[in-house]
Amino acid sequence: MSETWKRRTKMVHSGSRRSQYNEVSEAIFLTQGFVYDTAEAAEARFIKAGDDEFIYARYGNPTVAMFEDRIAGLEGTEDGFATASGMAAVSGALTSMLRAGDHVVSARALFGSCLYVLEEVLTRFGVEVTFVDGTDIDQWRAAIRPDTRAVFFETVSNPTLDVVDIRAVADLAHASGATVIVDNVFATPVFSRAVEQGADVVIYSATKHIDGQGRALGGVILGTREFIRGTVEPYMKHTGGSMSPFTAWIMLKGLETIDLRVRAQAETALRIANELQGDARLARVIYPGHPSHAQHELVTAQMGQGGTVLALDLAGGQGAAFRFLNALDIVVISNNLGDAKSIATHPATTTHQRLPDAAKAQLGITPGLVRLSVGLEDPDDLIEDITRALDASG
Repeated sequence: MSETWKRRTKMVHSGSRRSQYNEVSEAIFLTQGFVYDTAEAAEARFIKAGDDEFIYARYGNPTVAMFEDRIAGLEGTEDGFATASGMAAVSGALTSMLRAGDHVVSARALFGSCLYVLEEVLTRFGVEVTFVDGTDIDQWRAAIRPDTRAVFFETVSNPTLDVVDIRAVADLAHASGATVIVDNVFATPVFSRAVEQGADVVIYSATKHIDGQGRALGGVILGTREFIRGTVEPYMKHTGGSMSPFTAWIMLKGLETIDLRVRAQAETALRIANELQGDARLARVIYPGHPSHAQHELVTAQMGQGGTVLALDLAGGQGAAFRFLNALDIVVISNNLGDAKSIATHPATTTHQRLPDAAKAQLGITPGLVRLSVGLEDPDDLIEDITRALDASG
């Protein structure tokens, strides 16, 4: 890989490993094991495998390694470990480095499964977790202690789209020697500058924009080679959360077009946000790329654009939200995001259903809130579909 390549070139070419046949499209190595020429060679590989040597697909695979190398080169990290899902990446990154007695500070606004890992799983095994309002730097400052082992947050929160100041939090964390772990799904690899801004470990659910077409589950943990190979890999290869070769091939194909897709989706999301501002049927239109967003200046500095997701808070509450969802024609109801198809989600009754009402209210997850992941459809068709559904919402 040339160090002078621009990001879009890296998305297409970096990490490629061609076989003796010199194929154009990356090969899928659908094998769980590998053959050794001699018993001595097997022994040597188990002692220390070389950079392009493999033992077992749970440990590593040529197709998976291509995906890891490509996304690491794109993100600007030394290495990466591909996982079976986005949540395998979140739980693997945290659990592999933490033990009983460690302290973690986390933003409170998180995807429901992330909250479960922090509130239920880590604390069950003796890890102390302190939650803060991720947008309030004073709360981070008060919560981070000399013995804090890690901080964790979504750079753009799900589903209310709060934006955390990566650099400010990283400065506080690093002053105490804590590792900064960020879930960067909403920022996407296209708009991400998380490592440059101080993140030590970057996590993606590849299920979202990296695949981008709703085909496969996957995730990736990105960081220094020491962290990935010394901390994450031993944990993941023994607990079984590795990505399959076929999934890695799908993700490689997704990376080839992610820049074109995500930029088009973000442009449409901004058009929709502009169109809906001031609509009396909406209590709020939340889009990080719109000037009305409370952290618009931070978004511009940190990401450049506002991403592919917006949130609509219908003034009529859950009844209006359900009527709106049921009236949509082009936009489908599902709980994924980052897809080529536009997707609407009602977080209060789906992704964040298990949260108590008080916790939902604290996070701004109202009964009328709808998360809208913008796809690749014609912007005019989407605006017409959304407007007609708002008319039906009552």
